[in-house]
Amino acid sequence: MSDAPRLHTSAMEGSGSYNRHAAIPASGGALALPLLERAARQIALDHSDRPIVFADYGSSQGRNSLAPARAAIAVLRTRTDEKRPILVCHTDLPTNDFSVLFDVVEKDPESYLREKPNVFPCAVGRSFYESVFPPNYVDLGWSSYAAVWLSQIPASIPGHFFIPRSTGAVRAAFDRQAATDWETFLSRRAAELRPGGRLVVALPSLADDGSTAFAPIMDEANAVVADEVAAGSITAHERERMILASCPRRQSDLLAPFAQTGQFQGLRVEHCSTSVVADTAWTDYERDGDPHALAAKRASFFRAVFVPSLLSALAPSRSAQDRQAVADRLEAGLRRRLLGRPARIDHLVGVISVAKQGDR
Repeated sequence: MSDAPRLHTSAMEGSGSYNRHAAIPASGGALALPLLERAARQIALDHSDRPIVFADYGSSQGRNSLAPARAAIAVLRTRTDEKRPILVCHTDLPTNDFSVLFDVVEKDPESYLREKPNVFPCAVGRSFYESVFPPNYVDLGWSSYAAVWLSQIPASIPGHFFIPRSTGAVRAAFDRQAATDWETFLSRRAAELRPGGRLVVALPSLADDGSTAFAPIMDEANAVVADEVAAGSITAHERERMILASCPRRQSDLLAPFAQTGQFQGLRVEHCSTSVVADTAWTDYERDGDPHALAAKRASFFRAVFVPSLLSALAPSRSAQDRQAVADRLEAGLRRRLLGRPARIDHLVGVISVAKQGDR
C-alpha cells in the first residue's frame, strides 16, 4: 500500500471525446429518468418568484446531461408558470472541459434550452466532495455515473489498476474510502438541498458477490499497460501509480448510511434498486457482425473515460505530445486485443432517490 493517499483530479478526456463515446453511461442514466421525473413532481415548491435550482453533479462535457435536464424541466413547467426562472447548474472537477459543455448546451439540437423560456444554464468547477452551493439552495439534484469516482486513491493495487481486482488489505482500504466518500457526498447534498428537495443518483454497481461485467475489458486494458511497461514506454514507477479511482458499489453500500435509523443527515431513501443495462454496442454487433466496429467502440469508451486517469500517473516532465502518444498506443493496443475477444457487457447500475425532510 502507498504511504499517502493521492487526490483524484482527472476529468474525462476533453475536446468532446467523452460526449462521443459515453453511450454506456447514457444508457445507465436513462434508467433513472423516471425517478427524476417523479422527484420533480414531488419536490416542495413555494409560491415565490425565486429561481428553481436543478443541480447536475458531475456533468462532464454535457451531452449526457441534456436528457435529464429536459425531463426535469418538462415536469417542473407543469407545476409552475413559464415566467418563473429555472437555473440549471452543471458541476464537475476544475479540469473538466467546460468549453465543450457550454457549446453543447447552447447549440445541440437536443439541448434543454430549445424553446424553453426562462431557463438559465451555469457551471461550477469544484469537486462534489466539497460544498458546491449555499445551504438550502438546491430544489432537485441529479448525478449520473459521477459518484462512482472516489475523492482520493488510498493504495496501490499490485498488478492492476481496477479496484474490483484488488484483494485483502488493499481492497479493504478502497472499501473504507468508498464508504467515507459516499457519506461525504450525501452530507454535502443534504446541506445544499432545500427542505422537501430530492436527489437522484445513478452509478455503476457491483453484484452481491462483488463481480462486475467491466472486469474482462479492464483485464485486457491492464495487459496492454503491461505491454507498454515491457516495451519501456511506461516506467515501473508510473505503472505502480496507475490506479483508477472508479469504484462501483453494491446496493447494500448505497443503503449503508441509512441502515441504523432510516435516515442520514436529514435524508431518507424513497427508492433504491439495481438493474441490468443493455449493451447497445453488442446489439449493434449482433446486427452488423462487425468485430472491428465493436472493438473500436469499446476501446474509444475506455480511452475517453479511463485513460486520462492513467495518464495522470505519468512523470510531470512528460510532454503533451508524449502523453498523447501513450494514449494512442493504449487505445490501439486495447482495440487489437478486443478484436479477437468479442463479448457482451451487460453491466449493473444502481439507482437511489433520496428526499430531504421538510416536505409540505
